[in-house]
Amino acid sequence: MTRPVYAVFVAGGSGTRMGGDVPKQFLELGGVPVLQRSIERFLDAEPQAHVVTVLPSQHIATWQELCVRYAASFPQTVVAGGMTRFHSVLAALAKVPDGAIVAVHDGVRPLVSPALVRRMLDEISAPGGPQALIPVLPVTDTLRSVDPSAPAPDRSKLVAVQTPQMFLSEVLKQAYRQPYSTSFTDDASVAEKSGVAIATTPGEKFNIKITTPEDLQLARLLLARP
Repeated sequence: MTRPVYAVFVAGGSGTRMGGDVPKQFLELGGVPVLQRSIERFLDAEPQAHVVTVLPSQHIATWQELCVRYAASFPQTVVAGGMTRFHSVLAALAKVPDGAIVAVHDGVRPLVSPALVRRMLDEISAPGGPQALIPVLPVTDTLRSVDPSAPAPDRSKLVAVQTPQMFLSEVLKQAYRQPYSTSFTDDASVAEKSGVAIATTPGEKFNIKITTPEDLQLARLLLARP
């Protein structure tokens, strides 16, 4: 039986590093809010996906107003997030059944390609496929530690991790039954701590995360490419 797909969009940012009052997920990119574009990119690859949108409780009404203003037509379940990303995803997983594929995507990665989403869904859905799959890029910059006594990291053994991160839903839900740890920086780190093997697949250079004003400027330039 084909597993249904649940797409969790984590959009808990306050926008402080953007230097303005509007949370970064609500800033306009190509005529729609960043969060809306992130969701619609995913749905271009999997139109039947069940969307779960996680927001700070104080921003839910704003998001509902934006969905009306920008004609966001996709059905979605909106969930109030928690104190950390871990707690926000935990709240979203309460809306996800066992027997599904769950994809967790940053709500501020609006340039993910439908091709990457589709390829990942095909990989994790294949017979004998992985229980957990994340997109990664090789690290090309030279890295140094700010601790003078620590050796320089070997970049050939490092990768940069992106989203969406995909899991068999029962596997991720079980992993999120662990107590919270400050070492949990993404969903893969939570799953790995519970003993789940994490498979990787090539990510995309332009699947950037909007964090600073410069990121937003770059995203607008990339979106305007012919």
